[in-house]
Amino acid sequence: MANPAYVAVDWGTSSFRLWLIGRDGSILAERRSGDGMTSAVKIGFSTVLSGHLAAVEAPESLPVIVCGMAGARQGWVEAGYIDVPAPLTAILTAAVRVPGESRDVRILPGLAQRQTATPDVMRGEETQLLGALGSTGIGAQAVCMPGTHSKWVHVSDSKVTGFSTFMTGELFDAISKHTILSHAVAGAEQQPADAAAFEAAVSAAFARPALATNLLFTARSGQLLHGISAAAAQARLSGTLIGLEIAGALRDAANGTNITLVASGRLQALYEQAFDTLSLAFTAIDADAAVRRGLSAAAEAIWPN
Repeated sequence: MANPAYVAVDWGTSSFRLWLIGRDGSILAERRSGDGMTSAVKIGFSTVLSGHLAAVEAPESLPVIVCGMAGARQGWVEAGYIDVPAPLTAILTAAVRVPGESRDVRILPGLAQRQTATPDVMRGEETQLLGALGSTGIGAQAVCMPGTHSKWVHVSDSKVTGFSTFMTGELFDAISKHTILSHAVAGAEQQPADAAAFEAAVSAAFARPALATNLLFTARSGQLLHGISAAAAQARLSGTLIGLEIAGALRDAANGTNITLVASGRLQALYEQAFDTLSLAFTAIDADAAVRRGLSAAAEAIWPN
């Protein structure tokens, strides 16, 4: 095996990703599992990490840099928050060392927006953000990071000026499984996706966000009265929620605001389709690559060689 330099870990609520990084920056090994914070709280964070480190044959002396929910209040060791406005690089000097471990394990802090009217927090996305944008002057832009809890971050010249969390993914899951709309979307996975229905729903929600709950119900009424398919009903639900998110995120943004989409897989495709539908220009950056670059920046700042 090539000479390893450190281990990078993105520890989510329900997911775990680990990369063994070589001194030349290459990925020597990778691990992905469902050993997120929810599982690690029961099994033990140290136990979970040790198992994955053994699987990639990481040397005992190799340091580990971690971002995400391992640093939450309910996680391994609370890593706290950096208050915004703050430069993207602020997280690099505030990593918390995990006590009692034989190797050097550091957990990066999150970001906090403490305004009484708009309190918000992020943990893990700040590292992804750093990896996506770097530390150089980049002007003003809005960064969209889709997920269970989508984050929209406003950045000006490498400084985070504010951000908002949208529960889009969680609401989609809850509404599609635990409301009357569950009947409308039953069997949607066995049908071809309905792009036209998705795009129409995105446009309607973006234009008329005040009608949100009415627009959501049309997934049900449209099926009962006009026989739309389960796939079309699901597309209406997804498109409505994503359209609402974009409308809220860009409500106070200046016309022509640069949008950077940090995503991968199915979510990347959906948000690209939504932005194209709304004629919003954007630049896409792979989320996995971004979080690795952010973790690498932190490792190089903490353990310079």
